[in-house]
Amino acid sequence: MDSRKGERAVPDDTLTITDNRTGREYTLPIVDGTIRATDLREIGEDGGLMSYDPAYLNTASCRSTITYIDGDAGILRYRGYPIEQLAEEAGFLETAYLLLEGELPTRGALAEFEEEVRFHTYVHTNVQKFLEGFRYDAHPMGMLLGAVGALSTFYPDAKRIGDAEGRRLQRVRLLAKLPTIAAFVFRHSRGLPYVLPRNDLDYVGNFVNMTFEIGGRHEPNPVLQRALEILLVLHADHEQNCSTSAVRGVGSSHVDPFSAVSAGIAALYGPLHGGANEAVLRMLDEIGDVGRVPRFIEEVKAGNGRLMGFGHRVYKSYDPRAKLIKQVADDVFEQTGLNPKLEIALELERIALEDEYFVQRKLYPNVDFYSGLIYQAMGYPTDYFTVLFAIGRLPGWIAQWEEMLADPEQKIARPRQVYVGAGERPYVPIAGRG
Repeated sequence: MDSRKGERAVPDDTLTITDNRTGREYTLPIVDGTIRATDLREIGEDGGLMSYDPAYLNTASCRSTITYIDGDAGILRYRGYPIEQLAEEAGFLETAYLLLEGELPTRGALAEFEEEVRFHTYVHTNVQKFLEGFRYDAHPMGMLLGAVGALSTFYPDAKRIGDAEGRRLQRVRLLAKLPTIAAFVFRHSRGLPYVLPRNDLDYVGNFVNMTFEIGGRHEPNPVLQRALEILLVLHADHEQNCSTSAVRGVGSSHVDPFSAVSAGIAALYGPLHGGANEAVLRMLDEIGDVGRVPRFIEEVKAGNGRLMGFGHRVYKSYDPRAKLIKQVADDVFEQTGLNPKLEIALELERIALEDEYFVQRKLYPNVDFYSGLIYQAMGYPTDYFTVLFAIGRLPGWIAQWEEMLADPEQKIARPRQVYVGAGERPYVPIAGRG
């Protein structure tokens, strides 16, 4: 940083700041469209300036090679591959391999990866006993959160995060065991006996069988299973969202990956993150009939309601995942029969996309607008939707965690604050406080 006054040659890739309090001029380097917040320390006295950014609206906390998003253009890519191509052509474990390894697998590498995941699908019987300790009406996400956190006590070797081979084993364990635990959670909520993994089935088929098998029988529907797999692929990573930031932040303390991932599950549990598709269904139920859609739209514009499933922190155009999910919905409802809520949803989308109020505010359907309808058609209850989201997001969490550990610039996360409380004041004993 250069704080000299007067005329001088200034490189193009810099930002010049004048501190009007002192008249001093500072030149900050610009790298990848960013300035370093720590460079602001040199401006002024007493530790210099800090950037103030509640909710991290314009702060980059890391460099990443995993996911690229262009919100204005509606672009989402994993490791450079367009999400449209992956959703159409790739399986979930192939996508997970891509996120974790950085490249698509060969046929042999994918087969080996799938076999290794199958080998680890079973969980310790004490995990079943742990789940049995929850009330019959416990929220599925609370159960998932507790069980995944508990896995750290079953695998103490997971604490050796400096061992590359050990990290690889833990990520395989997580990918293999999370669907098993999620299925056990589903069964617990219904008072049904747990169904153990069947490793003759593929990843998604095994999960579906563990959730829906009754009396040793389940007739798989390949269309619905492929639809579920596409949804998992679409949810696999999404840059530095709330839950991913939680995984990175907690992981920066060098805790084991099971604990770091449980932090992501906790963040996803919140209604502003993973619970949005539930809110869409509640909204559709509230509207009740397609004929009431225009009135509902007017109430939203008047500030008397919210249009759930529209708008996104990142996307200022149509969420590319929402476009794909809308296509998936057609395939699903062809199998299950049309959900009356879909007609309401389609009319909501049609009117909103033509209404200047929503167009000016760049409010377009997001990934949550249709996903809840699909999950419901598949037979999953609304309080279980976020569990499915967690299964899909797991590869991204693990990839982001490992990338954070390998980044030499990363340290334990510790944001600054702007203190606005009381100044120093003397303590007065209770007797003298009057």
